[in-house]
Amino acid sequence: MQEAVRCEWCGSDPLYVAYHDHEWGVPSHDDAHLFEMLILEGQQAGLSWITILKKRENFREALDGFDPERIARFTPARIEKLMGNAGIIRNRLKLNAAVKNARAFLDAQDAFDGFDRYLWSFVDGRPIQHGFKSMKELPATSPEADTMSRALKQRGFTFVGPTICYAFMQSVGMVNDHVHDCHRYAAICALGNTPDLAP
Repeated sequence: MQEAVRCEWCGSDPLYVAYHDHEWGVPSHDDAHLFEMLILEGQQAGLSWITILKKRENFREALDGFDPERIARFTPARIEKLMGNAGIIRNRLKLNAAVKNARAFLDAQDAFDGFDRYLWSFVDGRPIQHGFKSMKELPATSPEADTMSRALKQRGFTFVGPTICYAFMQSVGMVNDHVHDCHRYAAICALGNTPDLAP
């Protein structure tokens, strides 16, 4: 059987391949998943995504299942304890950012009747469908990511620069950046064109 064509960035690591095939680019409208990915993308700053994927379950355990209400109540003592956890990224700024972002997330959720509704407004409720031929064409950011970054910062989020926001948009399917020849490209396009996926 011929091997499926995939975006080059996922290589052959089974964890990376599974993430590419089943999660990356799939339009997500689930607040819990959107929050988890926002936290993980912030943790990834300066590191490779595979590093974060390998620590994802450790983060899930350390951050109370990515529960924003619990994380919002983390104390300095809890952060200090997390700094001793070798299974996660022990970066105080990033851990403090997770707490700050949990609080900002809950505020946005209340203000917009759902975080999903708020985030997807930056792309008018529909995924942006690209059809790049190669990974070299993929941008590091976009006008939509720039706008999202500014808006999130104004709402009190941190570790949400334009590059992080664009990577987040890719991961949760706000942008379809599977290359045209990738076996997931058409399927992701179809998901993005399904009317009942709109917020």
